Amino acid sequence: MPGEKDEKTEPPTPKRRTEARRRGQVARSQDLSAAVMLLGGLLGLKFLGPRIWERLLEVMRSAHVVGGDMTSVDELVPWVNSVAVAVMKDLVPFMLVLMVAGLAALYAQTGWLITWETMIPKLDKLNPINGVKRIFSLRSLMTALTNIGKVIVVSAVAYLTLSGSAKEIICALTLGFRGVFALEAMLVARLGFRLAAVLLILALLDFAYQRYQHERDLKMTKEEVKDEMRSMEGDPVVKRRRREVQLKLAMQRLRKDVPGADVIVTNPTHLSIAIRYDADTMVAPKVVAKGADYLAIRIRQIAQEHGIPIVERKALARLMYDDVEVGQYVPEKFYQAIAEILAYVYELAGRSVAAREGLVGAY
Repeated sequence: MPGEKDEKTEPPTPKRRTEARRRGQVARSQDLSAAVMLLGGLLGLKFLGPRIWERLLEVMRSAHVVGGDMTSVDELVPWVNSVAVAVMKDLVPFMLVLMVAGLAALYAQTGWLITWETMIPKLDKLNPINGVKRIFSLRSLMTALTNIGKVIVVSAVAYLTLSGSAKEIICALTLGFRGVFALEAMLVARLGFRLAAVLLILALLDFAYQRYQHERDLKMTKEEVKDEMRSMEGDPVVKRRRREVQLKLAMQRLRKDVPGADVIVTNPTHLSIAIRYDADTMVAPKVVAKGADYLAIRIRQIAQEHGIPIVERKALARLMYDDVEVGQYVPEKFYQAIAEILAYVYELAGRSVAAREGLVGAY
């Protein structure tokens, strides 16, 4: 069908995922980080809040008592420094809780990721036409509708929480300062935890949607997949040409080396090993050529053209093909079998008794 090649129907390849991650393009929900930080902050206040409150009361009492006795800035600065140090000792653990909560939420979504490419300015983002397209895109509409839904849900939770505590709020008129403050703290904590729970659920749904959107954005067309496979594994035309060149070079070596062999040991159809032995110049027989399948057939053809004996030894051919490379001497474990084959070949060729005796003596 027309345009089918432009449809992104293929799942992203590992390479595409890696490149997207390097650019900072990952599935991430900002709402999830905010919800986790809100929940972490509320838990931090639950356990650390009383201590922070007591510290602030001490500061106010100290300011009330000491403030009237101070007559100069030189006396005020040391007191401010001591108060700041004391307050920070209680605030730092709370801030650490917020920081850990935020980092944990971010790590759970993206893992360990540091990239600077998102900070590089891109000219296409400054294009007003692209900006207008982003504003009036389907994704922007979905984001706006989602945010409106979140506001409605959060408002409903806040209304239900406060309306359910209406009697307590009305009775606060009869309470003293500490009672009013305790009631306010209780209402804030109740509302905060409920909002945090609702926001966490909404954030998890948003994260699931962001992952779905991310996967859809990373999808590839069939042509993109083919192009990537070609770039990773090489162009098929180039690979075929390379194989042709390698085969041509192998054939040239066979035409050069096989004619100098004394015998060809075969499998009989799949493997061929060309062996040469000269008692005067060589310490042992040497494999001058070997090949499988088509090359094995070509070795036998060249051997027939030059009248070189072909001997079928299935087990020997398989072992030598796996253990002995071209240009290597035959290992000692094959001496006996090769000696018998060469002796048989020498008999067929009618070589001199001295040559045969020299062969047997070498083993």
